Amino acid sequence: MEAGALKPGPILPPSKPNQEVAMLKILAAGATALFLSCSTLAYAQSPSDRLSEADWNAVTDMRIALIKGALQLTPEQAKYWPAIEDAIRNRAKNRQARVAQAAETVGRAANESTMDTLRNRDPVDFLHRRAAALAQRSADLNKLADAWQPLYQTLSPEQKQRMAALAIFVIRELRNAAEERRMQSAY
Repeated sequence: MEAGALKPGPILPPSKPNQEVAMLKILAAGATALFLSCSTLAYAQSPSDRLSEADWNAVTDMRIALIKGALQLTPEQAKYWPAIEDAIRNRAKNRQARVAQAAETVGRAANESTMDTLRNRDPVDFLHRRAAALAQRSADLNKLADAWQPLYQTLSPEQKQRMAALAIFVIRELRNAAEERRMQSAY
């Protein structure tokens, strides 16, 4: 070899990088479609525009399939999946109940005049309701973290990387959806 010539790098199997890129593109497209279609429906203003229980279940099923597909679990890892899926479903069910409760509260307030709403406001009751909702969310997140712990310890570096990329993508999509809702409520 001549001095200054580049040495060829390690030769990778041609299909592995292409498969990962293709898989990540599919995951990104699926996640984008899921969050774009569901984020605005979940926070629609009128009760008739809200997701039905069947819609919530379909969204939860899609989220679970997206996560499981991204991880590509081995048979040994798959034995940890049922606890995670149960925790995800339980968290979604509790979130659905909180959204329904909030819609009911807003619906009751909509039937009152502004003055009646202000007169009947109980800030202490509001704080108790908010604390209960946050406690429920905290408990759900702890159960989810506890369910993930055994599986996460068995994930390969590639699986952990895919999980981190998916988490970053989801957080970005949720932040964008929240910003969109803020912008819509400002008008």
